[in-house]
Amino acid sequence: MVEPSGGRDELGGRGRRGRGSAGRVARRLVKVVAAVLSAAVVVATAYGWSTAGSFDAGFLRSRAIEDDAPHSLGGDLNILLIGLDTRRDQNGNELPAEVLDQLHAGDGDEGGYNANTLILVHIPAAMDKIVAVSIPRDDYVPVTGIPGYTHAKIKEAYGLKKAAVQDQLIARGVTDQRKLEQAGREAGRASTVAAVRDLTGVPIDRFAEVTLAGFYDLAAALGGVEVCLNKPVQDSEFSGADFPAGRQQLDPAQALAFVRQRHGLENGDLDRTHRQQAFLTSVARQLRSAGTLTDPGKLSALMDVAHRNIVLSDGWNMTEFVRTLGAADDPEVEFRTLPVLRYDVINGQDVNIVDRSAIRREMAAAFGMPVPTSTSARTGRRTEPPAAWSTAGAWQTSTTVSEPKTPDAGKPVRSDITSDQVPCVN
Repeated sequence: MVEPSGGRDELGGRGRRGRGSAGRVARRLVKVVAAVLSAAVVVATAYGWSTAGSFDAGFLRSRAIEDDAPHSLGGDLNILLIGLDTRRDQNGNELPAEVLDQLHAGDGDEGGYNANTLILVHIPAAMDKIVAVSIPRDDYVPVTGIPGYTHAKIKEAYGLKKAAVQDQLIARGVTDQRKLEQAGREAGRASTVAAVRDLTGVPIDRFAEVTLAGFYDLAAALGGVEVCLNKPVQDSEFSGADFPAGRQQLDPAQALAFVRQRHGLENGDLDRTHRQQAFLTSVARQLRSAGTLTDPGKLSALMDVAHRNIVLSDGWNMTEFVRTLGAADDPEVEFRTLPVLRYDVINGQDVNIVDRSAIRREMAAAFGMPVPTSTSARTGRRTEPPAAWSTAGAWQTSTTVSEPKTPDAGKPVRSDITSDQVPCVN
């Protein structure tokens, strides 16, 4: 239900009104949502055309965040963005063959339900600086409530829990495919939220989920997306990526290959993370400069993309949220990537080994929360974090990997979309 005008808004304050036309509000929103997944980009730009109530009502909602879950204090807001690698719709039906052919992503039996994109966005009540933290999908983390697993790659928390819940329902006699799919996905979302919350130590207030088709549809609605590569790449076997070096305009299928490729990249998944950040920045920049925000037809197409491809957490008043963002002065937007200690192989799978305690300290500092301290089990004394984690270098290091066991998070993509510069990545 849409809150009455003048009520409390999504960031804990009262939304400001009467600050120019809807187009002006939307233009200012673009810089804010450069830190947010394609889902939120679409949501924000659509504000200039949408009417209160109708836009919010078009989304599929999820109750995966528990009512008694921890929440941010003081009007801050933490949003988890989930990019789900599946070739099926919300009812478990395989996407049309023509769509799968364009996605270059196999059929409905491939890809499973991995959360291959996880971005945690912190929006402070003061709206002065937004921090978006990418979580590498192969981070090896504790999981709960999944039979046979105590740890897993964080991307697998969704699919493993979904499968377990569906098996339990089938054992009870449930045969309806639609019910099985929806119950399984709800469990997968809750499992992903729990895994991210446990890894980072910060509350999650809202989440948005978008599938592979959503990336494709967004690029199609925009008529393609402009990107820049440091080197030529080719990956015909997996993602279908085949691009020269330099600045170039990608069609929808190519844009999807761009954000999906990891094979053949110097830093694998970490380079793919930076591509996703660059994709978001480029989309936001393109929206700002292509006249999309003042074209009702294009805005309508973007709204349709949002409603068709995005699942939002229950209770998220998107219209009010967008109004609040639009009322803010241009905040600084910063991308970061969670650091990895080393690569390893566990049970035949390549995984990222991480220091959860150190990550929690870094996340607390980045999100403006009290920084937790470590306690020695033997002495009971507080200890300082390891030197490698005590500076900004934990987030931003050299772009060269010296050995396979010393991964490199690389330099975060800058979110300045006010110039003609397109961020170049590997």
